[in-house]
Amino acid sequence: MPEKRSSLGRIEVSLAAIASIAHQAVLSCYGVVGTSDKNLASGIVGVLSREHRRGIDVRIQDGRIFIDVYVIIEYGTRIVAVAQSVMNVVKFSVERALGVPVAEVNVHVEGLRVSSVD
Repeated sequence: MPEKRSSLGRIEVSLAAIASIAHQAVLSCYGVVGTSDKNLASGIVGVLSREHRRGIDVRIQDGRIFIDVYVIIEYGTRIVAVAQSVMNVVKFSVERALGVPVAEVNVHVEGLRVSSVD
């Protein structure tokens, strides 16, 4: 877990909190319909639990933050542009909230969704 020390004490941030920040950032991106889990079993559990970190994997290795994001993108948008936007927004949001640099944000496009036209 990322940790900051000061003269007053220590601050630790859980992986779930980082995932929640990243999830909110992902949903704010143009062209993103939602997040998706990487496998069917956890996808079903995620849908039933309405968890705010579904589709976001956060890990810490050698003191560096790595974030994997599994997204569903709106059909008709430029996939590369949306994925790049997700990378930038997630990195910026997490770094701004924590004050700790993010080493990598990996975007996995799990599917496309066609919006219904009424």
